Amino acid sequence: MSTYLPTIKQLQYLVSLHEHKHFGRAADASYVSQSTLSAGIRELESLLGVTLVERSRRVVRFTALGDQVVEKAHRLLREAEELSDLVQAAGKPLSGTLRMSVIPTIAPFMLPHMLPRLKRERPDLKLLLREETSQDAVESLQHGRVDCVLLALPFGTGEVEVEHISDDKLFVAFPKDDPRDPPDSIPPSMIDEGRLLLLEDGHCLRDHALAACARPEMRANAAIIGTSLHTLVQMVDNDLGLTMLPKMALDAGILNDTDVVARPLKSAQASREIALIWRKNSPRSDDFKLLAEELRAG
Repeated sequence: MSTYLPTIKQLQYLVSLHEHKHFGRAADASYVSQSTLSAGIRELESLLGVTLVERSRRVVRFTALGDQVVEKAHRLLREAEELSDLVQAAGKPLSGTLRMSVIPTIAPFMLPHMLPRLKRERPDLKLLLREETSQDAVESLQHGRVDCVLLALPFGTGEVEVEHISDDKLFVAFPKDDPRDPPDSIPPSMIDEGRLLLLEDGHCLRDHALAACARPEMRANAAIIGTSLHTLVQMVDNDLGLTMLPKMALDAGILNDTDVVARPLKSAQASREIALIWRKNSPRSDDFKLLAEELRAG
């Protein structure tokens, strides 16, 4: 029986390489040189006596055993993170380092108001943020790359704890002086699916908007081309179509200096739930609940 046990650092290098499929990018993500990361993985393979990664000039390919080891490594690294969290949670509430992913349809509209106040009121908290689409953020949470995620529901998150932050209504945005501009709200039946501009795959707002309209033909006919809400607004401002926007984006002034107007979408499902999620049984659950309170405070 081998007495060698992989180090946390070696497992982190292996997982990073599996994620990025490129030694240079994996090294950058691990904040080490490429030679350091490569040497760490070779040492791991040598001491285990197996090949985990097939290397060539252009391709990084994991062996079948390598994939299995990576899956185990994810769980071990997550346990190590929770061990650290357990110790950290015993200290001052909502203090120390906390890693949070935020989706792009929330981050630029909610964080600028919240972060300065959080820095003043929670000076012992070091909040590390990363902006990711919903799917990537949930994957980061499951693999232990982040501690919690601020996102919009409904969305498939797996087994997580959920803390409600707010409800965010959906609006239809279109060029000013549009002859179809109603006085109050817009029912889904008035939306021309051929002119509807939506975010590309990976953004949950696209699915929320389509679900609120409850018109299956929209999914096939809508132009899914936008990479951000700001891009969509500029397209609408140039009379290229119409789009859906959440109220928090409107409140943040996304339509300022444009000739775009917005009206509420008239639908029972015309809103999304802003929520904070984290892994079940996390030792820092109390911290996340406190963070949710801070987020609700605006």
